[in-house]
Amino acid sequence: MSPDSLTPGSVRSAAALNEQIRALWIRAGGSLSAQERAEYELLVVKWAAAVRKEIIEAA
Repeated sequence: MSPDSLTPGSVRSAAALNEQIRALWIRAGGSLSAQERAEYELLVVKWAAAVRKEIIEAA
């Protein structure tokens, strides 16, 4: 995934973000480079926000 696809404010579901996280780990072979680590951290933050949003909407 390119950094351009991690545009701040972009809206994706928690499931879609989880799939991206899994794909990143698979591509990296279980060992992340510094760039991949930064991408992973951003994806996890976005995933957590999406989970919170989905929980609030469900309530």
